Amino acid sequence: MNLKPLSIALIAVSLSACAQSQIVVEPTPIPNTAKPSSTGLTSQMLYQILLGEIASQRGELRLAAEAYTDLASKTRDARIAQRAVDLAQYAHQPTLALRNAQLWRELEPGSVKAMQNLASLLLANGRVKEAKPHLEAWLKAGDSVEVFPQMHALFARQRDKQAVLDLVTDLATAYPALPEARFAVAQVATQAGQLPRALAALDEALRLRPQWEKAALFKAQLLSRKDGDGVALAYLDDFLRANPAAREVRMAYAKQLAHAGRFADSRVEFERLTRDAPNDPEAHFTLGLIAMQTNDWASARGGFLKALDLGHPDADSVRYYLGQLDEAENQFEAALKWYRQVNDGRHRFAAQLRVAALLSHLGRGREARDWLAALPVQDDAERIQVVQAEALILRDAKDYPAVFEVLSRALEKMPDTPELLYDRAMVAEKLDRLDVLEQDLRRVIKLKPDHAHAYNALGYTLADRTNRLPEAVELLKQALKLSPDDPFILDSMGWAQFKQKRLPEAVEHLRRAYNTKPDPEIAAHLGEALWVKNAKGDRDEARRVWHGSLQVHPDNESLREAVSRLMP
Repeated sequence: MNLKPLSIALIAVSLSACAQSQIVVEPTPIPNTAKPSSTGLTSQMLYQILLGEIASQRGELRLAAEAYTDLASKTRDARIAQRAVDLAQYAHQPTLALRNAQLWRELEPGSVKAMQNLASLLLANGRVKEAKPHLEAWLKAGDSVEVFPQMHALFARQRDKQAVLDLVTDLATAYPALPEARFAVAQVATQAGQLPRALAALDEALRLRPQWEKAALFKAQLLSRKDGDGVALAYLDDFLRANPAAREVRMAYAKQLAHAGRFADSRVEFERLTRDAPNDPEAHFTLGLIAMQTNDWASARGGFLKALDLGHPDADSVRYYLGQLDEAENQFEAALKWYRQVNDGRHRFAAQLRVAALLSHLGRGREARDWLAALPVQDDAERIQVVQAEALILRDAKDYPAVFEVLSRALEKMPDTPELLYDRAMVAEKLDRLDVLEQDLRRVIKLKPDHAHAYNALGYTLADRTNRLPEAVELLKQALKLSPDDPFILDSMGWAQFKQKRLPEAVEHLRRAYNTKPDPEIAAHLGEALWVKNAKGDRDEARRVWHGSLQVHPDNESLREAVSRLMP
């Protein structure tokens, strides 16, 4: 057979590619000592190499795998066997892959890659016991300190977790003084749902290496799952007393304290972290977050700015929180500058929405809407938020027809969006379009039967604006079943009962609502129910409720209207 120079070049490339594309974890490379067949490459073999490589390039992976499998058995060349394994795996041909891996292991008995591949494929086929000698050989051939952690990746998809636990326990027995072996047992015991056994293995690992932070953090995680955060925090505290320089553990401990709401204790730990490592931007950033939780704006700002100065890898998040600080302190222009600089990351979209909200708050509504119109969106969830933000800007300007138009236009493109239907129903009430309100809210209820506030809004509107009181009460009963302690739903039920002249029940619901949330509209309803009830002391209580609410909310229209209408 005559081969053109180009074909010879392709063959040379294919031979050099034989050692590429391993799927398993890469070990430290070792020399290839395998010898190809002494018979040399025949023209037929060269043809098969070319056939396999061309098939691979064209995406015909099964044909490529079969060609290389046949070639590997004829040449008994370890490089070709390895290539055959790769192609069979890419082609999802586990039988061929396993056959070639066994041949590769036979031809290159000292290759760690061959050991890994064969063990991995045996495990993938559920043949755990057969994988054991190859894993043992890998441990002996490599550095067992590194091999045990690498080996764990091979067990992740095994369904028989108990068999894996037994296997790793047996493997670890040969290394009684190696903490990594005990750690590996803890990992697979955790996957098998045997937390006490995992904790015992970690205790043994920590006995062998008492200052091992990775093991301590794993133990704390398991203690939290088994016994709760309090036990985990107590363990981390003890570990830090014995190992005060354990920085990773201290960082985890400080974050866990914050998660548990112990902000003062968390702050103490983060302040120590920043003293011990003043150039760690993450510690300064998290200290800023903790200070922000306790309304210590100056310390929070100092932490964030220091984190930026030190080059925090998530600078956009830092800028976002700086914007929140300025907004909390009513420094709206400064907040705008920070928010505009958030161009990436998990806070990008929220920051851009805040830009629009602040522009609107500053009286620049047209600019805010233009900003939203130019805002790139990645999916429907973001698109919905943009529509809601524009509607809110127009609602704040009391341009209710424009709000209705914006929401209606959006619903033409996204007709079954509960959020937009609910919002349009709320503005329809302002426009006396009760037909649209009822239609939209009933559609929301059909789409989301557990939407308590849709039942509430419809029930309240029917009670307040129509004579369909029995229907309103039934809707509100359903809302209370879904959310029994919601103050606004309690207020709606109380108001519906007031309309039915069931005054004792109305006052009971309205009092519960007001005690939970002293909202001015709830105050207006409670005061009116007490005033009309007119028993001894009721009107005095009504005056106290109204007076207290007016001091906090002097411009609330509903409250002022009720007071001016009823009080002499």
